[in-house]
Parts: sequence; C-alpha cells; structure tokens
Amino acid sequence: MITVALPKGALLSDTIKLFQSIGLDFSAFLDSKSRQLRITDPTNTAKALLVRAQDVPVYVEYGQAQLGIVGYDVLREKTPQVANLADLKFGYCRMSVAVRKSDSYRRSIELPPHGRVASKFVNCAKEYFNNLDLPVEIVPLYGSVELGPITEMSEAIVDLVSTGRTLKENGLIEIDILFESTARLIAHPLSYRLDLGNLHTYVEKLRQNTGDRVA
Repeated sequence: MITVALPKGALLSDTIKLFQSIGLDFSAFLDSKSRQLRITDPTNTAKALLVRAQDVPVYVEYGQAQLGIVGYDVLREKTPQVANLADLKFGYCRMSVAVRKSDSYRRSIELPPHGRVASKFVNCAKEYFNNLDLPVEIVPLYGSVELGPITEMSEAIVDLVSTGRTLKENGLIEIDILFESTARLIAHPLSYRLDLGNLHTYVEKLRQNTGDRVA
C-alpha cells in the first residue's frame, strides 16, 4: 500500500480531484469538521497524509510518503532530494518582485544596492539577486510580506502572486517575475526506482490525466 502526501490549502481540492480520476478517493479531507491527518482510500489500496504544503517534500524525501503533490515554488525554495515526475497543470502562480506603485523602480536591477527585500522565500530571493549581482539584504517574513514596503522596512518583496489582487489593494505592483509555479508530482527516489507499491502505474495514470510527460 502506498502513502501519498497531500498539501493543505489552495492545491488540496484539485489534488483530490486528480486522485479521484485514477480511482483513489481522499475527499474525507475536504470535510471541514474532520481533524483526521491520515486516511485510507475506500478501496484500501492507498493512504494519504494531510500536511502543510512546505512539509510535503520532507515526508516524501524521508520515505514516510512515496508520492506527493507540491507547488514548484516549494521545490525551488527547499531543493529536497525527491524525484520531480510531472507538471500537473493546476495551481498556477508566479514568484514575483513587487514594490510600491509610488516608487520609481520598474525593474529589479533598479533597486538600491544593499537595500532590503522582504520574503518568506529566502533562498529563491537570494538566488535571484545573486544572479543579478545586486547585493541586497533579505528580510525573512512569514506573514503578510506586503507590509514590508508599506511600512518602509523594505524597498521590495519577493512573493507568490496569483491574481495580483492583494498587491493592488495594498498599493504594490509587480516589476519582475522570477519563475512560474504549478503543482508537481514528486516521489521518493528509491521507492520509484524499485517500483514499490506499483508506483509506476499510479504515476503513469496521473500523467495521462494531465497530458504530461516525464519532467
């Protein structure tokens, strides 16, 4: 029996629909009254863990789950030792640099050297500005990073953007995109290589339902 790590939050509903399309039902996690964190599919062929999105690759890397669904942004930030098998084509968003609309900056390279950039994606932000050869101070924030520029603690932020509504309502605009992110299917490398629990069959079914090929 395989175990799948499912992400809490925005990706959960589409993730459950995807597994339903291949005959695995984890919809019990959608019951707002339930506090279950591990369930078994009614066919008794697979289990699922409900975890924070950032923790999905951890459970897969350490082998507590053989498969997982996670955003590409998490994989870029954490660089876990997992097999990235497929782009699942849902959960689109982008990692962007944003500043106050009232500021003159319209490209990241225009930000002042040694200025501050607030982000919860510290590694992604560091990599991006290192590649620009622009020295900045990355300020780790794990709540509403939009407050960084609003309070003038930082000149910019690096954060995920979907519709852009939150930025607009707080007087911020995007000036650059680091990368685009969608949901990805990941696997424990050794389990996948050995095809434990018939993993290859599950992966191929999931790929067929998204029109994807090997990542």
